Amino acid sequence: MDTYECIKTKLDIHDFSSRMVPPDLRLKILEAGRLTGSERNSQHWRFILVRERRSLERLMDDSISGKWIKAANFAIIVLTDPRYVFNALDTGRAIQDMQLAAWNYGVASGIFTGIRAEELRKDFNIPTELNPTAVVGFGYPDRKIIGKKSRKPLEDIAFLDKYGNNLKPKKPS
Repeated sequence: MDTYECIKTKLDIHDFSSRMVPPDLRLKILEAGRLTGSERNSQHWRFILVRERRSLERLMDDSISGKWIKAANFAIIVLTDPRYVFNALDTGRAIQDMQLAAWNYGVASGIFTGIRAEELRKDFNIPTELNPTAVVGFGYPDRKIIGKKSRKPLEDIAFLDKYGNNLKPKKPS
């Protein structure tokens, strides 16, 4: 799929079919996260691939906002090193690359950040020096995805040369 088309049509999904994502595709998605650029090439993130049903249920129990994760085919817990001030930006970059790589193959995804950190640490053996920053659930969508997004017009959010200058000048009345 063309990259722009992938960005244009990818939606966050929380309803997955029971169809299994092949193991080699799961690794490709993880590889997309590994290949992502990071500030100063620190590569400080770590990923936990969660594929067993019982582990997905534990993720659900350790979640505040991701009860839907139980229906995912697999999930990736993204860990970051809080000593790096740019860790949140790098996390977003890695997650976006994994999601776009997945969507390229028809695999949908959703994210949650509402995490019960201490429970997650215990259940997934996460070292104290790393933060469980986000969880991304993946799977084939349970229905055909249209890809229609509800977004503000570009001229409402982008400016020309400085804030307040309309990107698209209004026609004189």
